[in-house]
This record gives sequence, structure tokens and C-alpha cells, in this order.
Amino acid sequence: MKPDHSSGGSASQREPADSKVRIDKWLWAARFFKTRSLATQAVDGGKVQCNGERVKPSRNLRVGERLNIRQGAFEFVVMVRALSERRGPASEAALLYEETPESQAAREVLRQQSRTDPVYEAKGRPTKRDGRHIRKFTQEI
Repeated sequence: MKPDHSSGGSASQREPADSKVRIDKWLWAARFFKTRSLATQAVDGGKVQCNGERVKPSRNLRVGERLNIRQGAFEFVVMVRALSERRGPASEAALLYEETPESQAAREVLRQQSRTDPVYEAKGRPTKRDGRHIRKFTQEI
């Protein structure tokens, strides 16, 4: 009798189209978040929407659904192309989704804007010298 190898062992990155994967697992496998815990927190916090609706981390994801994923100032709008519960190399993770051209353009505009805009970072209480400069500046106006 031949051994049955169909029940396990085959470590395929992509799952069949009819299978379902939890959204938090998929976000982790697609490398949007470094840990599954961070993916779960993002979904719970409303930073991930599926087809325009807020979802729970345990929601099953299907191929063809649209996800809006906010990470800081950036927002990704992606279409799910494949499902996976395993986190693999970035080259394989990129095959799990397709980002919309509008999303790519918006992120590029935001990236260019952040490069050109000066960022003011307050470093705590002003020094004595800073205080003199502030008083001189405000008195001139």
C-alpha cells in the first residue's frame, strides 16, 4: 500500500482559491505588519477595512476583496489576489495582493511632500539662548 502524502507535508505558499484565512494572519503573511499581534491591533483599532467596512481580526478573507490599510500617514488600497497563512519571503508576499494605481500615486505624492516639508521637532524646554532669540523675534513684530 502506498503512503498518502496529500494530507500534509506539502508546504505551498498559496492556498486554494476556495479556502479562507483570517485577516490578521493574511496581513502578517503579506508583510504589512511585522508581527501577527500588530496586525490584530491594527484591525481592532479600525486601521484596516475590508470592502469599506470595519472588520474583526477573526474575519475570513477571500480572494478578490478590497482592503484599505492605514500605516501612519500612508494608506494602502489593495486587492487580495491569493491567500496564505504562512509568512514567506517578500517576493512571495508581494504575489498575495495587488495595489491599486491610485493608492500608489497617493503614497508617492505624500512621500515627496514629506521630503520637501521641513519638520519642526521640539526638543524640550528652550535654552537661555533660545529664550533670547524668541524674545528678540517677538519684540520685532
